[in-house]
Amino acid sequence: MRRCLERQKREIKERRRRRAEEKRVQQEDDEQVAMAVGKLDLSSQGLHRGSQISHGLNVDRHRHSWGKNLLKDYAILNSMYFNVDFRGRYRMQPYLFKKVMHDVCNFDAHFVRKCDAAGVLGLLTEQKLTTALRMLAFGASVDQMDEIARMGKSTTLESMVRFCDAIKTLHTRDYLRKPTPRDLQRLLQKAEA
Repeated sequence: MRRCLERQKREIKERRRRRAEEKRVQQEDDEQVAMAVGKLDLSSQGLHRGSQISHGLNVDRHRHSWGKNLLKDYAILNSMYFNVDFRGRYRMQPYLFKKVMHDVCNFDAHFVRKCDAAGVLGLLTEQKLTTALRMLAFGASVDQMDEIARMGKSTTLESMVRFCDAIKTLHTRDYLRKPTPRDLQRLLQKAEA
């Protein structure tokens, strides 16, 4: 028991050290992003926004057909891929994905599909969650997510941030906490058995 507690203390120290390192790296990345955004804002000052003759058209990403394909591949009863494939690509079972989707949609209206000002239907909830989960699970870039879900960079990044906030808010108390002594005892008994 003492060895387990000592090992747990060592693991906690190691996790704290890793978190501090990750936090330092994240702060450096945030500073670089802030500098890049600042430079972008400076370079775009003086440009006119809105409808203009010389202004380029929006890129048609065919996001609705890609959303339908995503549903056909994973979400319907006779989908193209099986649960094993879903687990490999999402790092969770389909029932857990649906539960997370339900929880996140109830928490944040950003994930609910709605019409924009022009009356065009927005992205599917599954598309927004897929981008956030794949970025977290595989460390994928925003450009890779554009190829998979046909979402713009700003929407992808906003979905990622809102997803992380929702999960942190909804599940910190139950799942993202240190084990209590009772949890530790239960786990040790389970391991011995």
